[in-house]
Amino acid sequence: MSLTSETSDTSDSRPAEEGRHTPPAGRTAWASLRPLVLRLHFYAGVFVAPFLFVAAVTGLLYAGSFQAEKLVYAHELNVPVGRSELPIAEQVDAARKAHPEGDVSAVRPSPEAGATTRVMLSGVAGVDAEHTLAVFVNPYNGEVRGALEQYGSTGALPLRTWIDELHRDLHLGQVGRLYSEFAASWMWVIAGGGLVLWFGRRRSRRSIRGATGRRRTLSLHGSVGVWAALGLFFLSATGLTWSTYAGASITDLRAALGQTTPTVSASAAPASGGEHAGHDMGGSGAPAGDGGVGLNAVLEAARAEGLSNPVEIVPPADTSSAYVVQQIQRSWPEKQDAVAVDPASGQVTDVVRFADHPVLAKLSRWGIDLHTGNLFGLGNQIALAALALAVVLLIVWGYRMWWQRGRGSAFGRPVPRGAWQQVPPYVVVPAMVVIAVLGYFVPLLGLPLAAFMLCDIVLGEIAYRRGRRTHAPVA
Repeated sequence: MSLTSETSDTSDSRPAEEGRHTPPAGRTAWASLRPLVLRLHFYAGVFVAPFLFVAAVTGLLYAGSFQAEKLVYAHELNVPVGRSELPIAEQVDAARKAHPEGDVSAVRPSPEAGATTRVMLSGVAGVDAEHTLAVFVNPYNGEVRGALEQYGSTGALPLRTWIDELHRDLHLGQVGRLYSEFAASWMWVIAGGGLVLWFGRRRSRRSIRGATGRRRTLSLHGSVGVWAALGLFFLSATGLTWSTYAGASITDLRAALGQTTPTVSASAAPASGGEHAGHDMGGSGAPAGDGGVGLNAVLEAARAEGLSNPVEIVPPADTSSAYVVQQIQRSWPEKQDAVAVDPASGQVTDVVRFADHPVLAKLSRWGIDLHTGNLFGLGNQIALAALALAVVLLIVWGYRMWWQRGRGSAFGRPVPRGAWQQVPPYVVVPAMVVIAVLGYFVPLLGLPLAAFMLCDIVLGEIAYRRGRRTHAPVA
């Protein structure tokens, strides 16, 4: 990703001809296309870089939030290892006695020795409707270690939730999400343009050693950009998968291809009979008042199907629904199997294996977890932090090159117009089609790109006509 990747000044000293260049005979396609790529890369970098800078800085914070969370909430998350754990129903009992408010929406049994059990409560006053109140229980003695607001499938606690929302929407809600989608939509374009310009340079490249001024900045900018390009493409693609507009297009495409993520059926078996009233899991760990098998039997049934820790147990949504038990491990290898268990009989009524997910569903899951630093744990988070830092440096170097291009003026000179007139029709026409498609599927890329093209052509034509009048011969 870069703001510009060329050291030479391509300004046209003939204002009368600005916006109306005729390609020299025998000129190669790349020689004709290069000015257009350079101009698009330059302006996209100048105007999109502030959004990318915010995304990179907040992403850097998020990459470190996992480890910070473990330190800040160590008391709630960890306990001394005991001899044996209490039945999961008794742990829920302890949580409900300490926090009788709201309803139990899910339970996450202790995933490993020395870790607490989480009992999630929904409908609690003062807790965001999209969040839950997580009650932390010592699995060995039932001690309640505390309660914290929790968000998302990864169980983010207040610190990580705040940073996550800052990165995603700047705490501005749905409107704020447009900033991150805009940045993700353009990141791959800027990175790809810089990569093409870097490898398309024909003159010999000089080493950073001995280089000075703009050439040294270019060398640093280009070298880091080349190494970071693959990561930037990845962040752009995965970031768009859960964006507002492009994300909806991707979801529709996956649905049309039959590549949606399968979900376990939560319907209880018809043979179960009886009324399953209430899902508070009251004091017995089973839906209140129906004599159900209880949480302990539900968890045992899931274990019998091979669901190992960490898992999450979701109570029935209504009187005709089953418990859903799903593995929630996002680190490699991922554990995402799920089963449904009849609350009356304890029988497994449906099973969904991650191994059976469609290819695009798996790729989407892996891509999102890699993007958010979950897939490979600490190593993943370090790599994301390094990539975010690289983006910050690239932006700083890019703006510095712009300033140096103006030879010390307040603002650097822009790349000149006239690029469109140098591109052969067999390149321009397909490009128009691609832009139209992008405008439909990725509107925050396609629409600004179309506007840029239109303004560039119109301004170039105005400058050309003005120049012709200025240089018209006097009768």
